[in-house]
Amino acid sequence: MDDQLDIRSAIKDTLPTVFGYIGIGLAFGVVGKASGLSTFIVVLTSLITYAGSAQFVLVGMLGAHSPMLTIIFSVFLVNSRMILMSTTVARYFKQESLLKNILVGSLLTDETFALSMSKVNKTNGRLNFEWFNTSNLIAYSTWAVASFVGALLGNMISNPEKFGLDFALVAMFIGLLYLQLISDKSLNFNLQLIMVLITLVLVYLGLIFIPSNVTILVVTIIACTIGVILKHVYF
Repeated sequence: MDDQLDIRSAIKDTLPTVFGYIGIGLAFGVVGKASGLSTFIVVLTSLITYAGSAQFVLVGMLGAHSPMLTIIFSVFLVNSRMILMSTTVARYFKQESLLKNILVGSLLTDETFALSMSKVNKTNGRLNFEWFNTSNLIAYSTWAVASFVGALLGNMISNPEKFGLDFALVAMFIGLLYLQLISDKSLNFNLQLIMVLITLVLVYLGLIFIPSNVTILVVTIIACTIGVILKHVYF
């Protein structure tokens, strides 16, 4: 990762994350097909909903014939963390048009967000539309294509976990976390390690005591609060 914010740099920065989209996209296509959805609906879900884990929730609830309002609310809760991420990213695009801001926010993913937070460490806190939009479009198109291929393979692959596809996203986030830890010189390294451990504990406890579809949102708010306190009091 360098300090350039052009299309070529965006492609180079984003390509390592593509494998995560491919793995989970294939898995979603297989699961969607196994749930009785047509290939067209599977791809349309990826193009319109475009919500990663929320799409698995969506497919499961559709298969269970849940009420539409319940499905909509559940998908919103699972993906509500994007509100926090979009708010964080928005400050880098204050000079851009409303249309460009909407485009960046609409195609934002966990991966492109994490990638952008690593990128600002190389660019003295700068991001631009050209770099971010390119990264988002690569992610969006890869996810859609992977979902399509997964749907085509749905009749042949009944268990995507058997091939390790379910671990692709986890592996990608481990890589992004490592990149963030070694790149961000504005934060004390010990503080970052402490926050990683605190977040792991919070997620573990959250999965025990609160609904899983709101765990990420709740943990994000609590961890950010703890991080701000620790930074200003001890670091």
